[in-house]
Amino acid sequence: MTTPTVTETHRHSQPIVGERVELARYTISSGERIVYGQRVGGVRVTDLPASGQGRSYLVERELEQDGNAALQALLADYLQQARVHDHVPMLLPPARSDLEHLDAGEGE
Repeated sequence: MTTPTVTETHRHSQPIVGERVELARYTISSGERIVYGQRVGGVRVTDLPASGQGRSYLVERELEQDGNAALQALLADYLQQARVHDHVPMLLPPARSDLEHLDAGEGE
């Protein structure tokens, strides 16, 4: 009796890349910018200059795990930060919490 030979083929699957979709636009003193969403394995959110010239930023990746509500919250906060600071939010230092201010003796 002959033992059958099993050959397994392993393929390195490439992530599924979807169409880039405009999620929002905002304007700061340095110019207009566009926030895009694109499925690249998971959902990626990027921030690019509308002119096509200048630096692009990865805002978030694999966002689909948290759903549409998380995406909407991210966009609302991101756009508010851009308005308040007149700057690309990805360039801003992380905000210090009120507890950090109190720990440093600044809140007294």
